[in-house]
Amino acid sequence: MHTFLFLIPLIYIAANIYLFCRTWQAMHCTPTTAKIIVSLLFWVVTFSMFIAIMLRGSELPEIYGKGLFRIGSAWLFFSCVAAALLAILDFMRLFFPTMQGNLWWAVGIAAAVFAYGNYNHRTPQAMELDITLDKKMDGELKMVVVSDLHLGYGTGKSALKRYVKLINDCKPDVIIIAGDLIDNSVQAVRNEHMEEELLQLQAPQGIYLAAGNHEHISGIEECEEFFASTNIKFLRDSVVTLPCGVQIMLRDDATNKKRKSLKKLFAKTDSEKPIVLVDHKPNDIEKSDKAGTDLHLSGHTHHGQVWPGNIITDKLYKQSHGYRKWEHAHVWVSSGLSLWGPPVRIGTRGDYAVITLRGKE
Repeated sequence: MHTFLFLIPLIYIAANIYLFCRTWQAMHCTPTTAKIIVSLLFWVVTFSMFIAIMLRGSELPEIYGKGLFRIGSAWLFFSCVAAALLAILDFMRLFFPTMQGNLWWAVGIAAAVFAYGNYNHRTPQAMELDITLDKKMDGELKMVVVSDLHLGYGTGKSALKRYVKLINDCKPDVIIIAGDLIDNSVQAVRNEHMEEELLQLQAPQGIYLAAGNHEHISGIEECEEFFASTNIKFLRDSVVTLPCGVQIMLRDDATNKKRKSLKKLFAKTDSEKPIVLVDHKPNDIEKSDKAGTDLHLSGHTHHGQVWPGNIITDKLYKQSHGYRKWEHAHVWVSSGLSLWGPPVRIGTRGDYAVITLRGKE
């Protein structure tokens, strides 16, 4: 896993060096001044997302950080696809010397792929699950489960407004957010007053958020302070019992090495009543199943977000996406309502689950 994460920036830089060299060749008749300007713009755009991340929490106007992040994250995807296509076309030219315009063909196809991926990102799908548990409960419970909104520079207030409407239109009894509601900086969320949209969420039995790794990245205390201005109950290693008898266990993210063990958390529950465990990363599903969880909810994986990332996450996790019934537990792992970085999905879709829980007769 660590080797893979180390390779990503190397591949990105290599792709941009190749794309830059071919762009420079295409400008052989361009005046030197124009070449210098294009070169400077190219490398500023290439590193703009990383610059934006480093500047988070600074005193610079919001428009700069958001602009750099959105341009850079889009370029991250576009440049890698364009460079890969260009390499294929350049290789083909060895066998077909008359091929012309490889750079422009690569750029055009990459732009079309980006547009397709962006459409996929903007149209998440609802997954409806009707689950009957082996334990008794009073009536039925309709919950909407979302994960990985990554509010901040990438997912702004206008996108959040759409997501809030999607959730409210389901008319849930309870809303569960399985981590990574914030992206990299609470300040970016405050600057857009996103609490105004979060306050529009409606669920009579409550809105509950478990910590994700990005809440820790953003500063867990700052996140707690921000969520206090909303109707969201941000709980870490805590158990809440709903009026119907369902117990919701919200586990802190594994980023916190001192988070409570499943054994200690289960000690807070009544084993005769349904137990819903919310744990951001789907690392401990097997342990959760053996411990007696009735419904396990996770996110984090984004299902790889862009092919072949979904193949990789399927190898890394025993369940990286979707619904599955384990020996005891029903398990749902979300692909994420939004995403991180490039605003595209290829081979995956964003999602949210509408789960109707019923107890045994």
